[in-house]
Amino acid sequence: MKRQFHGGVHPHYHKETRDLAIRSIPLPGELAVSLSQHIGAPAKAIVSKGDRVLKYQPIAEPSGFVSAGLHAPVSGTVKGVKPMLHPSGRFIPAILIEPDGLDEAEDTSRHADPGLEKGPEAWKEMVRNAGVVGMGGAAFPTHVKLNPPEDKPIDLVVANGVECEPFLTADHRLMLEDPGPIIGGLRLTMEIVGAGRVIVAIEANKLDAAEKIRSMDLPPGCEVVVLPVRYPQGAEKQLIFALTGRQVPSGGLPMDVGVIVQNVGTLAAIHQAVTMGRPLVERVMTLGGTLPKGPGNYLVAVGTPLSHIIETTGGLQGPAARIISGGPMMGLPLSGFESSMTKGTSGLLVFGARDFRELKPRPCVRCGSCVRACPANLLPYTLGNMVEWDHFHDLEEYHIRDCIECGCCTYICPADRNLVQYIRQGKAELLARSRSK
Repeated sequence: MKRQFHGGVHPHYHKETRDLAIRSIPLPGELAVSLSQHIGAPAKAIVSKGDRVLKYQPIAEPSGFVSAGLHAPVSGTVKGVKPMLHPSGRFIPAILIEPDGLDEAEDTSRHADPGLEKGPEAWKEMVRNAGVVGMGGAAFPTHVKLNPPEDKPIDLVVANGVECEPFLTADHRLMLEDPGPIIGGLRLTMEIVGAGRVIVAIEANKLDAAEKIRSMDLPPGCEVVVLPVRYPQGAEKQLIFALTGRQVPSGGLPMDVGVIVQNVGTLAAIHQAVTMGRPLVERVMTLGGTLPKGPGNYLVAVGTPLSHIIETTGGLQGPAARIISGGPMMGLPLSGFESSMTKGTSGLLVFGARDFRELKPRPCVRCGSCVRACPANLLPYTLGNMVEWDHFHDLEEYHIRDCIECGCCTYICPADRNLVQYIRQGKAELLARSRSK
């Protein structure tokens, strides 16, 4: 039964790149593969300056359970490991690789299970060894999701093809052009977690993708559900409620209600890891906004400088005033094109000065718009005021950790208050205080 989750907004969707087929970006002169690709502990480099590496060869290993390894996206020479600008705005160590143009790849077939005879435990290890992370944006290590505790049985797997962020169309094109690995990854995930039911969720602005998926040989118990267009329909908790009516508890995870949600790109990566032994070294991303001369959907090697993507697609039509990694609602604002692609980079958006309105914050008018729009049933204006007034000790009582940082409150606020930024600041302060104890 389809339901409407609480709150949400209707931004202009601008899916202008939806009909542009996926193309490959040529390799740059140097790649910078950041050791921090995801939520969790950064990977630990296992190569040094001067080493020659083959494509798919491990170059960094996980440094904890919630961590994922890294592999060389190309064959070439390691030029060093040094701090490089990350999309987060921080300088984080990255492995620099100069491609040799030979594109020599390590034989990954010895890691594969093409006949799918090894079974779920071996498949989980293959996914871990391949460095697969969630490709919807948060980049959570996938092997962790595939290992729910025994007291949290999973009966439903959701393939997330919603892609509700404006401008992004990479998942849409992947579903249209290469749905086979998505369905393959779906079957593997079902068997790994023992789920008997699966739903492929797609928003109503991608009906062609829904028809394409329906035309595939789907696993038993699979249903393709078309949801109404509403942001943030693709957020895990909102998506689960819309599909099943189950409510993930405050501070809980989807596995608490028997569900695992995987982005469609992640499912394809799971399939490649198991059937071909192939690690995650490239991904599809959307280049969009108003300024790129070559907007579209591109297959890009992890570690490719963002400046290279702009240059090889024709450059820009004017000076960039706003650059975003990811979607405009939840993406990271960038100061320039100095950072490089990570496994979680779903999009690169570039806008001019005339394309957006600068926020000029004024005092809260207590209209309640942010409360009605908040999909997590929070009081964003109260949380914002607490942070603004340094009342950090009250934030836990108002469930600030349940905020999914979707940006609906800022989008809807008539007083131009950047409420989501206040909330991010508050969460960061609480994290810093907990670490200092």
